[in-house]
Amino acid sequence: MYYAFICEDVENSLDGRTAHRPAHLARLKSLQEEGRLLLAGPFPAIDNPDPGPAGFSGSLIIAEFSSLAEAEAWAAEEPFLKAGVYRQVTVRPFRQTLP
Repeated sequence: MYYAFICEDVENSLDGRTAHRPAHLARLKSLQEEGRLLLAGPFPAIDNPDPGPAGFSGSLIIAEFSSLAEAEAWAAEEPFLKAGVYRQVTVRPFRQTLP
């Protein structure tokens, strides 16, 4: 089943995002290589695809796991969460309807 990871950044998270982005992306690429990643991306802090120094306010990840417990365990190891970039990660079951 798919699970949505709704990730909320702390204030002024851009430096932390930059520092820990390689580890964050490596985990996402691993899911992608396994065919389990539906989508992933950040929420710009302003209405612009490249928010510059305004940075980001969080992220959305949708990926397949065998259970909610497995998805929550994966989220607990997220480099952005461990480094204090994310203040909170909520994991919820997700059912894709379209496309």
